[in-house]
Amino acid sequence: MVFSDFQELKPIILKSVITCPECGFQKEETMPENACSFFYECTNCHTILKPKEGDCCVYCSYGTVPCPPIQQGKNCC
Repeated sequence: MVFSDFQELKPIILKSVITCPECGFQKEETMPENACSFFYECTNCHTILKPKEGDCCVYCSYGTVPCPPIQQGKNCC
C-alpha cells in the first residue's frame, strides 16, 4: 500500500462571516453541514439575501468561506 495514493483530508470549516451587500454589516455564522441556506436575513437592516446567480447558497455568495458541500468538492443541494 502506498500512502501517497491517499488524498489528504482537509477539515471542513463551519464558520463563515457573511457580509450584507445592502448595509455592509458583517456577522459570523455557523453553516449547516448538510444543507444549503437559500435565504439569510441581515440582523442589521433586515434585508433578505438570496444566492447570486450561479451560486448554490448565501454563504457561497456573501460569506468568507463556501458552504461545506462545496468545500468537500461535492455538488451543493
